[in-house]
Amino acid sequence: MKLKLYNSKSGKIEEFTPLKEGKVSLYVCGPTVYNYPHIGNMRPVVVFDVLYSLLSHLGYEVTYVSNYTDVDDKIIQECQKEGRTEKELTDFYIGEFNKCVALLGSRDPTFTPRVTEYIDEVIDYIDKLVKNGSAYEVNGSVYFDVSSVGEYGSLSHINKEDLIAGSRVEVSEDKRSPLDFALWKKTDTGIRWKSPWGEGRPGWHTECVVMINTLFNGEEIDIHGGGYDLKFPHHENENAQCVAYSGHELAHYWMHNSFINIENEKMSKSLGNVLLAKDLIEMYGGDVIRLVILSTHYRQTVNFTKDVIESAVTEINKLKASIKSARLTLAISHESSEEINEAELDKFIEALCDDLNTSNALMEVNNAVKSLNALLRVKDKDIPSISREYNTLNKMLDILGLYPSLKELTSESLSLYSEYLAAREEGNFSLSDELRARLIDQDVL
Repeated sequence: MKLKLYNSKSGKIEEFTPLKEGKVSLYVCGPTVYNYPHIGNMRPVVVFDVLYSLLSHLGYEVTYVSNYTDVDDKIIQECQKEGRTEKELTDFYIGEFNKCVALLGSRDPTFTPRVTEYIDEVIDYIDKLVKNGSAYEVNGSVYFDVSSVGEYGSLSHINKEDLIAGSRVEVSEDKRSPLDFALWKKTDTGIRWKSPWGEGRPGWHTECVVMINTLFNGEEIDIHGGGYDLKFPHHENENAQCVAYSGHELAHYWMHNSFINIENEKMSKSLGNVLLAKDLIEMYGGDVIRLVILSTHYRQTVNFTKDVIESAVTEINKLKASIKSARLTLAISHESSEEINEAELDKFIEALCDDLNTSNALMEVNNAVKSLNALLRVKDKDIPSISREYNTLNKMLDILGLYPSLKELTSESLSLYSEYLAAREEGNFSLSDELRARLIDQDVL
């Protein structure tokens, strides 16, 4: 089955062809770890986890890298407020970020590098850019010369002259052009390292490109992803450095997920509507929050409203009910198999292969639930068919990373369920109602 993805650089949906047969290199920009992650930070975590899962299902060997930015002005400012070292602060918030990732059902990337682990490589990278004339040093800081790359702006489709005229970039007397950006920042505040240009720390745009260059052996990668807000200047500047350093593009495909709105408004500190991921997960559960994110195509805005969340709660409860009933039926039958409904699964995969259309894929999940429920309602149950539909549904959910939290079945709960079925069969409805209530109370049914 052919995978098609929207390439932000070309502005078109393209058929995906890996640079190396059977292998995929994927890099997604991770968080700057100076505070608890907000719900917007979780969208790329969910979106690209599904892509990672889909690529693996299609048979590719995927190397998935997502970083932690643990060197940044905001980190240093927060350290000064809290009286903690940069490592203490970033270790804590990396831990908090990872808790949210796990609760949302996302898998760990292949590598999760930290900028502080690659400072030597950063310095070497910058040094080469200086020596080949693509960067220049002024008063202990180093800047990238945007004029050294003719195609600057080709990723974000932004005209350099318009940027200068609109003053949309940082202006500094040290820079030759307002478009030039810092690769190395001279500083005597906060965490810093010695370099050929004096003590300082890396610029943000250099950190990611150096980790990509190091972990992927200086080669062009297949897919670079992140939030839409990173397209310019971050990804544009990453790509420019790569072209100047190596002579090739940083990535063949660029993917950007859209934003998250709260009650139809853009999430921002100024509006006071920033929602922390941990709070939403605690209130509704990671499976519900993940479902809300997946219900909208990744290039469209997700709107977190009370109604949307409550609808997701209802859908998750329906899903849980079907899974609980099916697994109980199969557990007492002792006849389950590993067979899958390939035709249903193919429709599901086909939806995801259409530019990661998770909303359409969820429609196929709903169809699988309906098929399973229809089989479960029949008195003389077709156990092989139930098993096949159950396995198919679980495979879909596994690819989407949707894992509704269910209590583990025990011999006691199975015995109780058997008693319930017997009482219902005998017409002892008062006893069957009592047993059913106990099963529900124990979260078995």
